[in-house]
Amino acid sequence: MENLGGAARRWAATWAEAWPRGDADAIAALYTDDAAYRALAFRTVDSPSDYLRRSFGEESDIRCWFGEPVVSGRRAAIEWWGSWVEDGRELTLAGVTMLRFDDEGKVVDHRDYWNEAPGRIEPYPGW
Repeated sequence: MENLGGAARRWAATWAEAWPRGDADAIAALYTDDAAYRALAFRTVDSPSDYLRRSFGEESDIRCWFGEPVVSGRRAAIEWWGSWVEDGRELTLAGVTMLRFDDEGKVVDHRDYWNEAPGRIEPYPGW
């Protein structure tokens, strides 16, 4: 069994590097083939690849930050902050992703919770 703290830090580091580049393949490689990806509680479950390709196709000029994972058992919570342009408007999201990992350190379940604001907002001091 992989150290899940290491798997969670790898997840955050990969997202931090790949999201601004729109590299869906690098991020999708962190997930099992049958992983459930839920962006917000009431949305339909997606595959990581489908969700990422659709979202990355709409986003540009991405800036993002990720906090240190909080790990308990097979689960991790990772705080994040992102700002980008979508449909010609700037927006900022700040949220948390809840992850569940398998024995090899791949994500089997992904759940996002966030707040959204118009415009570009940098993380506040001490974030």
